[in-house]
Amino acid sequence: MTNIEIVQEMYRSSRSKDYDAFRAICAPNIEWIQMPGFPGGATRVGPEAVIAGVFQGNDDRWEGFGFDIAEYLDAGSHVVVVGTYRGTHRISGKSFTAAALHLYDLRDGRISRFRQFTDTKVISDALP
Repeated sequence: MTNIEIVQEMYRSSRSKDYDAFRAICAPNIEWIQMPGFPGGATRVGPEAVIAGVFQGNDDRWEGFGFDIAEYLDAGSHVVVVGTYRGTHRISGKSFTAAALHLYDLRDGRISRFRQFTDTKVISDALP
């Protein structure tokens, strides 16, 4: 698989909750960095921490949470993904959309690091 195909598989596996496939494309010590101010934002290390803290955390917090992809950019050992977050908070009922950029570092055919860049204020405004 190319680096872009690996990242595409990451989105497919996370959306379909195919966590075995997610684990297979991640380095055992993957570093997943979500921005401070993003709900649940933190740095997590390892696929299990990402599944519990990011994917399941977003499912618990948001109805219809998603990341709509506009473009993939191949940058050698990095892949840049441009898109838009969307969702409705389960308690407040407030919805949001926010432009975002995801930056992936790949090493030896696996994702070794994820970095998130987005407008956290727009998302935080949807919180209760």
